Amino acid sequence: MNAATAKDPVHPHGERHGSASSRRKALGDFLRTARARVTPAQLGLPPGQRRRTPGLRREELAQFCDISTTWYTWIEQGRDVSVSAAVLARLADALSLSRAERHYLFELAESVDPQHGLDAAGALPPVLADCVHSITAPSYILDQSWNILACNQPFLRLFNGWPDGQANPNLLRYIFLDPAARALIVDWDQRASRVVAEFRADSGARADEPAIHALIDELLAASAVFATCWTGHAVVDREGGLREFHHRTGEILSYQQITFRLATRPDCKLVMLLESKPSN
Repeated sequence: MNAATAKDPVHPHGERHGSASSRRKALGDFLRTARARVTPAQLGLPPGQRRRTPGLRREELAQFCDISTTWYTWIEQGRDVSVSAAVLARLADALSLSRAERHYLFELAESVDPQHGLDAAGALPPVLADCVHSITAPSYILDQSWNILACNQPFLRLFNGWPDGQANPNLLRYIFLDPAARALIVDWDQRASRVVAEFRADSGARADEPAIHALIDELLAASAVFATCWTGHAVVDREGGLREFHHRTGEILSYQQITFRLATRPDCKLVMLLESKPSN
């Protein structure tokens, strides 16, 4: 039975000091403030009588979210209890949290929002594409499936014209299915293995989403290298670092890769390749 829905929930563990305790207190304070903004009528509940505080009572919110009042009270009190992502999602919906508030709730609870990326998907806002084109270094924007949503001219020059003119270009398909990638990327085998580990870390919580699931299945069937790397289950952060490419003149071009998460599109990343100058 899920602890968050049990009638007799497990007693909370002893309190810990430090940042975890501070997060739990902030989570409780935030939920209490959000609860005070919501009226029973907004959830289709009767108004009740003798309401001494504004908004919902704890028992009303707990009942609406299908958890025990005791358990919810512990959450607001900042006790050391574990709350599932499903319960957090129900609380966010019941409290009509904005996108920023919902993100804050899941950050405080150190949990992954089941809705992460679903409400942000779609065409890239023109202002973000304009931002990429204003950057002088090779730059591009990736979505959660590693589709390239925008790239600038320096990137096109570095990648010998790819993906100019292509519909729905995808960085993983390029690396594993396009022979040009092997000729362009220095130490392709090592980089390919690293890329798969980065993508696994990136997509772990969303691997069952249709678009990502379909992409993984396609690459497993089409690339023996991808299949070998994927079944290895290596996981690493997309930390950036040195990236080297073979130039058509025969020289090797070196760049430092820097990745930024976009605040207005949390499902996307802006990647910049800054030219790495040789040390004297």
